[in-house]
Amino acid sequence: MNTTITPSPWIKIFQPISQPTLRLFCFHPSASGASLFRLWEKYLPSNIEVCVIQLPGRETRIKEPLITKWEALLPRLIQALKPLIIEYPFVFFGHSLGAAICFEVACQLRMEKLPTPKCLFISGRYAPHVPIDNPVHQKSDQVLMSKFRDYAGTPEAVLQNRDLMELFLPILRADLTLHETYIDSGEPPFECPIVTFRGKNDGEVNQEELFEWSQHTLASFDLHEFPGGHMFFQKEPKTLIETILKFL
Repeated sequence: MNTTITPSPWIKIFQPISQPTLRLFCFHPSASGASLFRLWEKYLPSNIEVCVIQLPGRETRIKEPLITKWEALLPRLIQALKPLIIEYPFVFFGHSLGAAICFEVACQLRMEKLPTPKCLFISGRYAPHVPIDNPVHQKSDQVLMSKFRDYAGTPEAVLQNRDLMELFLPILRADLTLHETYIDSGEPPFECPIVTFRGKNDGEVNQEELFEWSQHTLASFDLHEFPGGHMFFQKEPKTLIETILKFL
């Protein structure tokens, strides 16, 4: 059976491959969706299949309820992943909220004695055990807007469009609720490598906070910085992908 074709709304595969030698699962950040990774396969070898997680409440799942609790997210996501992690080796890439999700999914897979990633690529987020500084998910819409403006990933014209923001702000608030309420489960370190990334001008995570991910692996750890802010790879992912390929 060709498992690249999946009916699950949780996973978007823009360019299915019949027999990939590796699957790269990408976990999107807050207030984003699978389309962020639409062009990634053009920079990857033809044997690597890009599988993108799509959370409910956005893009192709805009009519579904948003998720704000981890216990509502993890079982459903892991169930959707199971058919795709059995046949072929895989790695995880997660940015910001996506970094927390892919790390916790990897922990859950290990606890359930299921296949685990060959490598964790972690981007734009402090390590799980680092306390959060100044959570904003329960604050006003204006505070949320200011937070999102700091990400520097959305044109100002979009941020000033009231109708778009009425659709967008609930997504942002739900995602930040997940992001900011994540609690490290205290699982032992992984035996796979962890490779971390950040934009040099990222105000969300500094180099020291990123380096703390080294505590979560018994294998190699690497830290890489790129020009730009929190969404440093959004417009031009090629350099980031080239760095990822060095570890595959």
